[in-house]
Amino acid sequence: MSNFLTRFASTPRGLRWFLNLYGPYLGAGVRVDYLAEDFRELKVSMGLRWYNRNYVGTHFGGSLYSMVDPFYMLMVMNVLGRDYIVWDKAAEIDFIKPGTGRVHAHFQLTDAMLDDIRQATADGSKYLPCWPVTIVNDQGETVATINKTLYIRRKSRH
Repeated sequence: MSNFLTRFASTPRGLRWFLNLYGPYLGAGVRVDYLAEDFRELKVSMGLRWYNRNYVGTHFGGSLYSMVDPFYMLMVMNVLGRDYIVWDKAAEIDFIKPGTGRVHAHFQLTDAMLDDIRQATADGSKYLPCWPVTIVNDQGETVATINKTLYIRRKSRH
């Protein structure tokens, strides 16, 4: 990415704009509806379209997962900064109810979550938090639950 785009995408407004135009999200119909100025809260949604529905007419499972895939990683990276290595390590998804219509997910980084990260990685150790994400429909009913595991480590200070 050019220097301008890198700087632009490091702002909440720029990152939201970039993600909403990013090919895989655009193609799946995923939309970042809200990203807080401090990167600590994010809301995403996805409508049901001909291009993201499965054989039985409900949301394709891969699209449901993709709508929650990178967001905790991106949020943590932006909050903690360049002193940390942050990767998505694992995920587990449980499909509860067929997704029809618009579905939503909400992510929030709390002070307690960030304190846990800083404490667990202070000596250079890796930290593998597992955080839940719930996908709900417009009626607030659970469509799927996902457990996202991140890999977080403070970089060495040499």
